[in-house]
Amino acid sequence: MFKHILLPTDGSAISSAIIQKTIAFAKESNATVTAVHVIAPFHVLTAHADMLEATRDEYLRDSQQHAQRYLDDIEKAAGEMGVQCKTVICTDDQPYEQIIETARLHGCDLICMASHGRRGVKGMLLGSETQKVLTHSQIPVLVFR
Repeated sequence: MFKHILLPTDGSAISSAIIQKTIAFAKESNATVTAVHVIAPFHVLTAHADMLEATRDEYLRDSQQHAQRYLDDIEKAAGEMGVQCKTVICTDDQPYEQIIETARLHGCDLICMASHGRRGVKGMLLGSETQKVLTHSQIPVLVFR
């Protein structure tokens, strides 16, 4: 069925909660996993506190360290279940675009993502990367709640 699964992570609790489920699904499908984390580029004018307090180099170093930690957790879980896993770190202002592009570049045939469960006006106003991937991806997307 599915042979190569993309597992994006933003390091959030909801994103981390689907790691085991996705890897178990990959094992059952005899699929490989590519885990991806998208870092927001550094901007001088921003509302993100971590960018306001850091220099460009500090921000990039810290972001890379966080990304690697998130991806190491996925790689470790995959290894424990005997699933082949590789990791990718990307930088983009639009994470959903990079998630779709990474899936395409790596030949993934499924994207597994978490849903934050926002509904109504809050969901419409805040949006979500999962919703954007669902809307724009030509590759099937499996959403875990």
